[in-house]
Amino acid sequence: MSDADVIRSSLADAGEFAAIFDRHFPAIFRFLRGRLGRELAEDLASETFVVAFRRRGSYDLSRDDARPWLYGIAVNLVREHRRAEVRRLRAHARMLADAGVTSDSGDLLDSDVSAALLELSHDERNLILLLSWADLTYEQLADALGLPLGTVRSRVSRVRAKLRSRLVPIEAGVEAGGLT
Repeated sequence: MSDADVIRSSLADAGEFAAIFDRHFPAIFRFLRGRLGRELAEDLASETFVVAFRRRGSYDLSRDDARPWLYGIAVNLVREHRRAEVRRLRAHARMLADAGVTSDSGDLLDSDVSAALLELSHDERNLILLLSWADLTYEQLADALGLPLGTVRSRVSRVRAKLRSRLVPIEAGVEAGGLT
């Protein structure tokens, strides 16, 4: 049974919606855990399905896969916790820097990744993390974020370029003639 079939049947028998939860909770939780930490992820993942259950009557039944819809709900919930996320990334980067964590090999550190993510806008972070952590296709990203497919493609390209330029290890940049 497709997700659309399950949601359709849940309109008559609310208990049927449990199949959507069972199918997609682990993926939604993993995405949210990566963004917000375990404790908040549990709350927001549950909230995602509460919102989805309440809105199931407006679900587009022509879409067999509910994942993009669910990720869209989750992203909107994350948006409400945006400030906390930025504070967490800043604290993580500061903690590593204060601890004197460095890399003699030029490898990337968690603090480098955290700092690079902080340089992205909230929407850019959502886009790249949904692409990499949730493994959504460009089409699914467009559905989840409510954007045209072409916009998703161009934004992913720009975000990747930003991250690439920020995350090139210093020694690699020197070897490539990027730094003088």
